[in-house]
Amino acid sequence: MNLIDTHCHLYSEEFTTDIRDVMKRAMDNGVTKFYLPAIDSHAIQDMLSLEQEYPGICISMMGLHPCYVKENYREELHIVEEWLQKRSFVAVGEIGLDFYWDTSFVKQQMEAFTIQMQWALDKQIPIVIHTRNAMDETIQAVKPFAEKGLSGIFHCFSGSKDAARQVVDMGFYLGIGGVITYKNGGLPEALETIGLENLVLETDAPYLGPVPYRGKRNESSYLTYIAAKLAEVKGVPLAEVAAITTANAQKIFGS
Repeated sequence: MNLIDTHCHLYSEEFTTDIRDVMKRAMDNGVTKFYLPAIDSHAIQDMLSLEQEYPGICISMMGLHPCYVKENYREELHIVEEWLQKRSFVAVGEIGLDFYWDTSFVKQQMEAFTIQMQWALDKQIPIVIHTRNAMDETIQAVKPFAEKGLSGIFHCFSGSKDAARQVVDMGFYLGIGGVITYKNGGLPEALETIGLENLVLETDAPYLGPVPYRGKRNESSYLTYIAAKLAEVKGVPLAEVAAITTANAQKIFGS
């Protein structure tokens, strides 16, 4: 079985002491590639170091996470832009809107999101979107770019059935993570009319561990629990979920 973790922060401090064991467990469970979303300038070097240690296996994105859009967001965006000019990345991410923790920088988040979407469009690479308490605003911000050909993933999707339909109708994919295993997560219902051809798998490690690891450090080997639950929800064999979601990830990222 070949699985791809399309979103994991394996470079974060939670994995400092045992990253090689984490990688081995994941690969032993069929995970063959790990896509690493950027957060802000402080995390870039650790992310790129992990990519260098696992070439062709750990693959970096570049972007400014909405939760890190603060007073210095223009400086942070300049660093992202410099990196995008310096070398190639498979995607601009993770970017988006987050109105959950703090709404002090809503205007700046929207500006940063729009700028980064334009960079992705210019470079003809996908985006990976973080949205929390801002699904409608995010969809409306993405629509004009989608109409121009921008594509990507709504990472850690946990929205409604209507939101899921709007996302896939724009040509974007839904990133399915541990939330699908949560009893009251509502994700199986939201995916009722969404086919596997619109989905990719992710862990968001070290966050959002699936049942039976909810509340504990998440890691990429747990992608098997997410894939198994998605197979149960869709009533198809696990091998089919693995094959289709892996093909989708390869299509998005071009590798």
